[in-house]
Amino acid sequence: MPKTGSKRKRKRDGGAGMPSGGAGLIRFFEDETPGIKVGPTLVIIFSSILVAVTILAHVFATGA
Repeated sequence: MPKTGSKRKRKRDGGAGMPSGGAGLIRFFEDETPGIKVGPTLVIIFSSILVAVTILAHVFATGA
């Protein structure tokens, strides 16, 4: 006995809309701002280097 409604596909919208109760939430991934694009990995690496340089400068400045 064939199932009549099991292979029916729903038609979906192309966009991912916000729910009606979105309460004014901002969708940040749509914002395009000019400027340098810096990823989170690069920020972690640069901040770690800055911390290391600061600690080394403090150690060598007070040791002299």
